[in-house]
Amino acid sequence: MTFGFAPSSAASLSSSAATATRLLEPAEWAAAGIPLLRNPREVVSGLHARHRPEPATAIVAVLDPDERLCASASFSSRRATADGWMFRNALLAQLRRVIPHDLRRRTPVRTAVLLYCREGDARWTEEDGAWMWGLRDACTLHGLRCGAYITLTRDGWQVLGEGRGGRRPNTASPPEPFATSEAALPQPRTGGVASDVLRRAAAR
Repeated sequence: MTFGFAPSSAASLSSSAATATRLLEPAEWAAAGIPLLRNPREVVSGLHARHRPEPATAIVAVLDPDERLCASASFSSRRATADGWMFRNALLAQLRRVIPHDLRRRTPVRTAVLLYCREGDARWTEEDGAWMWGLRDACTLHGLRCGAYITLTRDGWQVLGEGRGGRRPNTASPPEPFATSEAALPQPRTGGVASDVLRRAAAR
């Protein structure tokens, strides 16, 4: 005779209910006050050219107040179930890797956007809802504003919750020239008496 413990139906129901709450419906996302991108096509084209995503690839990007690209990272995500908590952890790990947090600021000044390349058409899926939940939570934990969630499919790209989109780029289109503006790298400091002396010495 063997003894064991079978998971109760109540436990399995509570687990599935918890997972279900870790996603956002399109109406919830639209009501969350997500800041609009001034030029979404430029952002999408730039990220597509930079990372050349294939289906099941997520690209998280951080934009400054002028919508210039500060940092971005891409990673593959092939999970059996759509779980916002797992997506949140994956996004947070990428953000921590590419850019310092802004938790010391009273209000966020930089915005994170997420471009997810996937199979299927442009209609919202539960996987999209889990990514939305994950993006919002990761932004809170990293001191960023939660920005747009964009899908890239065979039909083109779409900013979910806004109704804006286009046919190119899509999952089959070749990368276009870089379009996403980047924050300028700091120039070497020059000027002053010491610089003048060094410049004269170099001229000799």
